Amino acid sequence: MTTTAKAPARPRADRRSPGGASTLTGTAALLRFALRRDRVRLAVWVLGLGLLTVSTANSVHTLYASAADRASIASSSASPALLAMTGPRHYLADYTWGSMLSHRLLGMLAVLAGVMSVLIVTRHTRAEEESGRAELVRSSAVGRHAQLAAALATAAAANLALGLFLAVGLPGLGVPGITASGAALYGAATAGAGLLFAAAAGVTAQVSPHARTASGLAMAAIGAAYAVRAAGDSAESGLAWASPIGWVQRTYPFAGDRWWPLLPLLALTAAVGAAAFLLSSRRDVGAGLRAARPGPPVAAPALGTPLGLALRLHRGLIGGFSAALLLLGAMYGSVLGQADSMLKGVDQIREALTRVGGRSLTDAYAAYTLLVVAVVGAVYAVLATQRPRAEETAGRADPVLATGVSRAGWLGGHLAAALLGSTAVLLAAGVGFGLAGALSTGDAGQFPRLVGAALAFAPAQWVTVGVAAVVYGWLPRAMPLAWIVPGYALVVGYLGPLLKLPSGLDRVSPFGQVPRLPAAAMDWTPLAVLTLVAAALLALGLAGFRRRDVG
Repeated sequence: MTTTAKAPARPRADRRSPGGASTLTGTAALLRFALRRDRVRLAVWVLGLGLLTVSTANSVHTLYASAADRASIASSSASPALLAMTGPRHYLADYTWGSMLSHRLLGMLAVLAGVMSVLIVTRHTRAEEESGRAELVRSSAVGRHAQLAAALATAAAANLALGLFLAVGLPGLGVPGITASGAALYGAATAGAGLLFAAAAGVTAQVSPHARTASGLAMAAIGAAYAVRAAGDSAESGLAWASPIGWVQRTYPFAGDRWWPLLPLLALTAAVGAAAFLLSSRRDVGAGLRAARPGPPVAAPALGTPLGLALRLHRGLIGGFSAALLLLGAMYGSVLGQADSMLKGVDQIREALTRVGGRSLTDAYAAYTLLVVAVVGAVYAVLATQRPRAEETAGRADPVLATGVSRAGWLGGHLAAALLGSTAVLLAAGVGFGLAGALSTGDAGQFPRLVGAALAFAPAQWVTVGVAAVVYGWLPRAMPLAWIVPGYALVVGYLGPLLKLPSGLDRVSPFGQVPRLPAAAMDWTPLAVLTLVAAALLALGLAGFRRRDVG
């Protein structure tokens, strides 16, 4: 009697990792570690976005106390340009305090929740692989998809905490029209937007082998969603339904409370998240689905200098912020010609703008808007100054400093790139604002005036770089302190006139020292002083870097 041996069953590699563990083994441990590691970051994000919303709700209740005030600003917000910046016209039908909050803030809050989610996911996925820590973690009993699952769970926890904060905090103000059901929908819509863009970051983390590229692609998705929404609302067409941010705004918190648009949002989130896990199983650890492009066989001569190398590393950030501020400036400049009629009857805003100065409301609006654009540009200044810290922690600074490049030369190249880049993004903002403003007003002379007004903030940007350089040179682990400068300038410079804060608070910020062109007369003295302060701060930062250990 003969027997036939059975062929061994093929292993199911898609169900278990190479080490024999389930693909999700270790997810809970990695999630606890991520929450422990990011406890301060997550708390700052959640509290910052939550308190921003709550304080805005309280401010609109105070500033627009009467129905006539709200009706006046509703009628002035019906222009296509303002609908593009805010949201759909539906909110304007009954402009209560709640609908005003949703109309003016919900879309931007969805963008900010998306940015938070993208940074969380890329930090715990692609950045871990790029640093080599992911390979070390996966050498133990950790499943193939555990890190991605833990990163998405961390982002989900942050968004759910933000949604809960909004659902509880907004009704607690006691503002008429801000109901508990509307606040719950407001929080759910915000959290839903964050979850979707977290899943999108999970996909981009599989595509590129570099964390900065992965986060950049996800940020581009957020920008595209916002642009499609803005175009649809501006034209009052169905195009806005092609954007998930449009779905979020069409839940209409405090203006009808429609829950069903969250269903396609959740379905898309699930589909994108599933795609992220599927793509994760089709690549090796540390690699991306899109292979890195091979460089030229011989490096350009400029890469042999610290400044040339720094500009090569910073060019993506410079290009991205320049394009973003060009569009932002054009968006604000497109309503410059209608500023006077748009704000007619809105006494609170007109009074706030008169505090800026100027002979006309148009000039005051331009000066006020350019301050906001410049503060957004300061975000670039801080991010660019943080780049040498990233090079240092990743171990890429050591091989460069092991050559004939001095510490001062290496850091000086990065700081010079940050100074040039901060000026470039201001120029881009000025060009966008100036072109759109000149077309809106029909006055070609506005273009050089507005470009010059934007560039006047360059010394304040340089001071921002200098403060970040001091923190990096002396206290590199405290780099988040560098965000105090743009954060303070945004709160005091942007909300100060609306909330009637003491004008002396604005003078503490370097942006408060800049003449408010074109509303005010040009004064070179504060610009010269700011330039000297920036030079002193840069020298102090370089001195600190020379005195401490690298890494």
